[in-house]
Amino acid sequence: MNPPKCKDSDYIDFLIASPFEYTAAEAAKVHPETDGPAHDAYTRLLHRTLSDGDALWAESREFVNKKAGTLVLDDSTLDKPHAEEIELVTWHWSGNHKEVVKGINLISLLWTDEGERIPCDFRVYNRTDDGLTKNDHFQDMLAEAQRRGFSPDMVVFDSWYSSLANLKLLRKMGWDWLGALKGNRHVDPDGGGYRAISKIHIPQDGREVRLKGYGQIKVFRTAAKNGGHEHFGTGRLDMTADELNERVGEAWNVEVYHRGLKQFTGIEKCQHRKEIAQRNHIGLSIRAFLRLEVHRLAKGISWFNAKMSIIRNAVSRYLKDPHFKLSLSTA
Repeated sequence: MNPPKCKDSDYIDFLIASPFEYTAAEAAKVHPETDGPAHDAYTRLLHRTLSDGDALWAESREFVNKKAGTLVLDDSTLDKPHAEEIELVTWHWSGNHKEVVKGINLISLLWTDEGERIPCDFRVYNRTDDGLTKNDHFQDMLAEAQRRGFSPDMVVFDSWYSSLANLKLLRKMGWDWLGALKGNRHVDPDGGGYRAISKIHIPQDGREVRLKGYGQIKVFRTAAKNGGHEHFGTGRLDMTADELNERVGEAWNVEVYHRGLKQFTGIEKCQHRKEIAQRNHIGLSIRAFLRLEVHRLAKGISWFNAKMSIIRNAVSRYLKDPHFKLSLSTA
């Protein structure tokens, strides 16, 4: 059997370098060697490789401190507005569009500490075929993180993942957690019975309450961007308002991460129809992001400027010998 003509690294490097076109055909066209891989070789790569959470962890593990920092879990919709026959594409809520859109739902586990954003694991939501809910993926990634030796300072997530089963799992694991809570979650602040968290008084420094079905937690109320309020709960009864703000700020790193994935790796641009190709493209895109993030941390160069440096070099070489010139004929 002949060895494969391109490797994971070939595709990852292409994703980093390409400014806007992320197809196998384009990868073949820009390959620096005249006898480099054809577009079929890149297509075969996406159908044969296994770029999953384990492949990501094999690369990201050396850049995290498993005994410190914050683990953030969240999901994001990869837009596929024109997909008609691409597997994995269904309808999902998009926080970016503020409506239900066609796309692929990506669930991410991000390690962060002092501004570092290291992706450690991911899952692709496909309940139709595998029967797994988002909460199933949430619990699976937490369990996998524990098996990998993580013992974080805090686990942070939004209200979608604040189910009793998830909170009880975190308590069983012995991990501190902070999660957004919907306003209709029932709590008992004073022994007078359960009522919606939105209906009770919560001081700025938070209030200790009993969460129905769980036990004692501390809750906070903050101002939301839309003019309303957001509620947070934590198993850390000694958490202060200042630490809450710090942790919420750390949680925002997952939003920055998802935005960077979409802007600089072409994670939404794969047009292959088969599920395996889509999954591998997503995994390889995340590994491309990891390289941009490690470079940012080492050199202090933003993802944008790192990518632009490649484009600027290409533009500079063209300007030394421009090909497209006007030629006036006198015939």
